[in-house]
This record gives sequence, structure tokens and C-alpha cells, in this order.
Amino acid sequence: MRFMLIILFSVFALLGPVAAQDGVADSRASTGGAQTLEDILARQAGQAIDDSFRSDATGDPARAAPTTGQLGTLGGSSDPELWRAFRYGSADITTQSRGPAAETLIQDGGMWWLEFREGPLLTYGGYLLAGTLVLLALFYLIRGRIRIDGEKTGRKIERFKAFERFGHWLLAVSFLVLGLTGLISLFGRKVLIPNFGHDAFSTIAIGSKWVHNNISWAFIVALVIIFVVWVVHNLPDRTDLNWLAKGGGIFTKGHPPAKKFNAGQKLIFWSVILLGGSISLTGVSLLFPFDLQLFAPTFAKLNAIGAPGWVGLAELPTTLTPQEEMQFAQLWHAIVSLVLIAIVFAHIYIGSVGMEGAFDAMGSGQVEEQWAREHHSLWVEEVKTKEPAAAAKEA
Repeated sequence: MRFMLIILFSVFALLGPVAAQDGVADSRASTGGAQTLEDILARQAGQAIDDSFRSDATGDPARAAPTTGQLGTLGGSSDPELWRAFRYGSADITTQSRGPAAETLIQDGGMWWLEFREGPLLTYGGYLLAGTLVLLALFYLIRGRIRIDGEKTGRKIERFKAFERFGHWLLAVSFLVLGLTGLISLFGRKVLIPNFGHDAFSTIAIGSKWVHNNISWAFIVALVIIFVVWVVHNLPDRTDLNWLAKGGGIFTKGHPPAKKFNAGQKLIFWSVILLGGSISLTGVSLLFPFDLQLFAPTFAKLNAIGAPGWVGLAELPTTLTPQEEMQFAQLWHAIVSLVLIAIVFAHIYIGSVGMEGAFDAMGSGQVEEQWAREHHSLWVEEVKTKEPAAAAKEA
């Protein structure tokens, strides 16, 4: 008899936890409705979870105590429920401020933005700029300076007029200043503070921000100038295919025929126009925060054509708080700027130490005729053809 009781007790002891687990309808009952360990691990892994158990728990007006009661001023929401309503944007908020972002008191976007800005953006942005400089240095050591192959004639050809050079140098100087001050803002906390201290960085950062914000208008004006004066010369044509196929003659003797701008220069031009235009647009949105909605409409259009699925991503968010719009604008502004800085490094190299005679084009505007014939032979033919007609007209 005693043996049978021991067996029955053991069976009930084993079945008890199973029955208890089967009887639990809500997996969060043991946490009082709070998130579980599985929720926390999923969120840390960046996985999407159903957090309606939190976002929906924002109180019930039907449960409100009478206004004469001790808790009547709380309505049907406890303090935690009220803060959840703030976080998930479901609270009925009224403020004296009329700014578009005033009603957003809590938003989670700031955390992923900060982590991305302090992590991948700084890391890979630094690798991009440093790697570009290293590759250019190696190219110079291997290839050396690209010299004028033939005998110099001593004759000059006007390559760029004064207004063209003005637009170029206005763009170049403003971009270099913007790039430097932007890098100070982006990398300053990691690089300058450890070396110069917080007080010095504060002064540098405040000055950099003021210069960056105000010189940006010069960059935008210059971008318009060079687009207007050079776009007609930078339209693609068949000569570009031949130039690209021969690598521009960089690794071989002789240079492929080219018009006023060769294919390499056209790539630089359109990179500056498109990337610079995108930088300018996001820059204006940052100068006038919350006034331009750039990313929510763009994400909606990308979702409509299924673009996120092309790279295995879920649909992009189309409902963004004003702060999230600014966070996306800041990241895009920084990423595109880093890419354009790397491209401009290569442009500066070719226009200075990388190629003999190239700087004269933007220095004095006059280039050696032999240099022009080697690098832009088709353009030289056009110029020589027009010279008799121009001389006759003047006479």
C-alpha cells in the first residue's frame, strides 16, 4: 500500500508542472503582463516583436475614478500607462509650443540613430577616407606623375573662361571647408576631445557649426553655376565608351580621343551634381528642421515598387516622427558627404600632383597645346576649327 502511494505521488508530481503550463493562456502571466526574456532577447537581436501588450496598455477611460475621488485627476490611466501612451504616440497631448515636434515627447528612433552614428558610420566612414588616400599614394608610387608625352609647343589654348573658374573655385573652396567642419562635427568627440580636451573641442565645434551652416549657401550657388555652364559638355556620347575601354590611357602610352570633358571628368561632374544636390537638400532640411518631409514620402514610393525586397529588407517605415525625419536626414547627409569627399580626393590628386599641366586649366585657364592635344584631341579640333571664323568675325 505504501508503495502504491509513493508511485501515485510521483506521477502527480511529474504531471503537476505540465498541467500548470497547459493552464497558462498568457505567456506573460508570470511577469504580470510585462515583457518576457524572449521579448528582450528578440529586441536585442534586432528582431521585430509584437509589443501590442505594451502599446495597447495605455489606460481605459471607463475605469476612471470620479473627479471627486482621490485618484480622479489621473483619469483611467496610471502613471506607467500614461508614459506608454507618450512613447507610442497615442496620448492626447496639448502644448503651448506650436512647433511640429512639440507633441513627440518620447521616440525610440534616437537610440538606433545614435548607435549607428557612433558605430558603423564612424568606422566605415573612416576606412573609406583613409583607404582612398592610401590607394592614391600607392597609385602615385606605382604609376608616377602622368607627363606630357610629346614636345611642348609653348602655345596656349584657353580651356576655361574666368566665370567658369570662379564657379569651380567657389565650389571647391566651399566644399573643402564644409568637409573639414563636417568631419569635425562627426569625428570630433572620438578624435579631438581625447587630444585637446572638452573645452577646446567645445570652442572648435561651435565655430565649425557656424561656419558650416553659413558657407553651405556658397556651395549651393556654385553647384548651380557649374551645372549651368558645363552640363552641355558632360552629356554622355560614344567617345566615352572608347575612353573607358582604354582606361583613359592611364596605364598605357597615349590617350584616347576626348572632347572638352573626357569620360572620367564626366563621372566626376555627375557625382558632384547628384551627390552634391542630395547633400544640399538634406542640409537645407537640417537648417530648417521639421519643415521638409523627405524620407517618409520617399520610403512610401520605394515600398510601392517593392525596392526593399530587392535586397531582402522588410518594408520601410512610412510614418515618421519629425525627430526621425531629422535623424534620417543627418545620416544620409553624412554618408553621401563621406562618399563625395573620397571622390573629390581622387579629383584633387589628378588635378594637382597626378598629372602634368592639369592644374593650369583651373589656374590660369590657359593650357599647353600639346597637353590639350594628348588629353582632349577632339576638343582641340573644335577650337581650331572655330578660330578662323572668330578671327574673320572680329575683322
